[in-house]
Amino acid sequence: MLTGPRTEHDHGRRASRVRALVGMFANVGAVLAGCATPDRVTPAVTGDYTQLSLPDGTQIIPPSGTAPAAPAAPSTCGALASLRPGPSVPAGPASPGRLVADILARDRLIVGVDQSTNLFSFRDPSIDTLEGFDVDVAREVARDLLGDPAKVEFRLLTPAGRFDALEKNQVDIVAQTLTITCQRAERVAFSTVYLEAHHRVLVAGGSEISGPADLAGKRVCAAADTPSLTTIQRIQPQATIVAVPDWDDCLMVLQQRQADAVSTDDAILAGLAAQDPTLQIVGPPLETEPYGIGINKTNTALVWVVNGTLARIRADGTWTRFYDRWLTVLGPVTGPPAPTYRE
Repeated sequence: MLTGPRTEHDHGRRASRVRALVGMFANVGAVLAGCATPDRVTPAVTGDYTQLSLPDGTQIIPPSGTAPAAPAAPSTCGALASLRPGPSVPAGPASPGRLVADILARDRLIVGVDQSTNLFSFRDPSIDTLEGFDVDVAREVARDLLGDPAKVEFRLLTPAGRFDALEKNQVDIVAQTLTITCQRAERVAFSTVYLEAHHRVLVAGGSEISGPADLAGKRVCAAADTPSLTTIQRIQPQATIVAVPDWDDCLMVLQQRQADAVSTDDAILAGLAAQDPTLQIVGPPLETEPYGIGINKTNTALVWVVNGTLARIRADGTWTRFYDRWLTVLGPVTGPPAPTYRE
């Protein structure tokens, strides 16, 4: 045990011992290298992608064999028609309703999003904040309701957790590429449609897959608890579905050849393709996917406010500005979808 500082002589002796040991190990290594067969620079590849580890929570859904019946279109059940806009900020002690009053009292809007849907809601690593089309729309709701677009608290949700969070009032709204369906409209309220996407297919460059017919016998990735799962089963019942927790998981499994394709809304696929130039969207546009903002079914006053915000950003050019900032990869549009209101 050393009880005082090392001297220059001590350091010199220690360095000599280290050099001697290094030389000894080098000689031993040389002898062993001469006797052993050198390893391959690149390990041999065996097996196929099914042997790789998939993201936690992934489910493999085997081919259904028979295409399920198509669900009722949201236009047939009235799901696309929402409440007419009310005042931007409800006035008077009784008019806001309990849930809107809670938002005004806490002075911030709690918004359910994710951080893995590129172009819509994703974390920008350069500034460590959430960005995207849906994030910008949510901030406009906060501007109209609370007077400041910064008064937003974002809570990260998986696709499977969105509706429970709304029903339990853990979030005020969900802005998360949320497709309006008849089944979903039984659980939550929706705003008017603020964007229309179309179901398509994403593959790696050079893939033999050019459309839904080529998905037979292939593994197709989709996020769990989304309409994309049943859409894939309808358009190609002979496909195996790789159901993952989030859309960025689909990007990973496609890059690692754990799936042959991803199939969902072209808006989401464009965000995946923007992160990897070797990927491409193929095939014709399939089913239309109307996006709405999800709101607790009892929070009528907040539906008024959200629809008021959507009406304003359609009219004043804000919607177009957001589209031009984030979504030009989807191609030119004539403008935002026209709203449909319940009489």
